[in-house]
Amino acid sequence: MNPDCSIFIVMGKTDPDGSDIRRQQSMVLVPRDTPGVTVERAMKVFGYEDHSHGGHAEVVFDHARVPVTNLIGEEGGGFAIAQARLGPGRIHHCMRLIGMAERAIELMCRRAVSREAFGKALGQQGVVHNWIADARVTVEQLRLLVLKTAWMMDTVGNRGAHTEIQSIKIATPRAVVDIIDRAIQLHGAGGVSQDFPLAELYAGARTLMIADGPDEVHQRSLARRELKKYL
Repeated sequence: MNPDCSIFIVMGKTDPDGSDIRRQQSMVLVPRDTPGVTVERAMKVFGYEDHSHGGHAEVVFDHARVPVTNLIGEEGGGFAIAQARLGPGRIHHCMRLIGMAERAIELMCRRAVSREAFGKALGQQGVVHNWIADARVTVEQLRLLVLKTAWMMDTVGNRGAHTEIQSIKIATPRAVVDIIDRAIQLHGAGGVSQDFPLAELYAGARTLMIADGPDEVHQRSLARRELKKYL
């Protein structure tokens, strides 16, 4: 939806009957003003719209045609191009998630020392102690795993870090959603309102359990790789 976006990168099947499912897709450059291309509507995520960058959109391609020279790389190379980007992209998502968790912990602590319930500060409630301590331990664990994954990407590349990339993609969004959820709980009705950033943080973190491949796909692939060690 960004008005400055004048060229779309479209990935689609160019050989749907090909024997190798990883060679069925290609990427092609499609100018926004190509006849048959219609930006149908802006899409919201959990009710939020990314106004700063334009956000996502539903795009309709109705007999849109571009020259074959607009192909990126070679025909059938779309999946490989996507995978080359997804490894670093998943690390980037997990780095951002750790930042979200840190913000949630900060808000949780500030709320705990400033708000009273049943005659004493929330920070004096035992369950709140547990939430804050568990959140800190979890974030430090995730930070080390993401750092290891980034180091492996630098030293052995995307394929060599496959297990670690999938591990952080499974573990980080799930854990951060839980941390933000506890922070929302501590803020009560305010936590789900526009007065605090927690609801928007929650929407972003929960979305990343789907973006770049849902958790279940990564779990299946990771489990298969582990099982191969014993066959």
